[in-house]
Amino acid sequence: MKTFIVGISGVTNGGKTTLAKNLQKHLPNCMLEALNMEKMMSAISCWMESARRSVVSTDRESAEEIPILIIEGFLLFNYNTRVYEPPDSPGYFDGHVWPMYLKHRQEMQDITWEVVYLDGTKSEEDLFLQVYEDLIQELAKQK
Repeated sequence: MKTFIVGISGVTNGGKTTLAKNLQKHLPNCMLEALNMEKMMSAISCWMESARRSVVSTDRESAEEIPILIIEGFLLFNYNTRVYEPPDSPGYFDGHVWPMYLKHRQEMQDITWEVVYLDGTKSEEDLFLQVYEDLIQELAKQK
């Protein structure tokens, strides 16, 4: 039985949750999980096992039958923790959040997963349509 996991990562207040919720509204068999790395890894394993048991696999699975899990978070693709020491204060984003984003983005560029980078200057609707169309195409390939 096939499953499909979508990861959405990016800077704080970059629209990750908005995109994830919009995808959840438009995709069948979809579950959304926010990021807590240890709970997330456990939830993914449980979700995949549950999805395998709950959907009867056939020779011709349609995109609507493939369970989809959307996960989103700041450091989604790196098993690191974000420490809130010191708490958010003036300069925190420029001095900590952005440099950490750049560090982890470089780590992402060094791995071999298929990662699609989105242009954050595009409208919310344009980003949603781009991701949604890409997902529908990928799900069609899974048949």
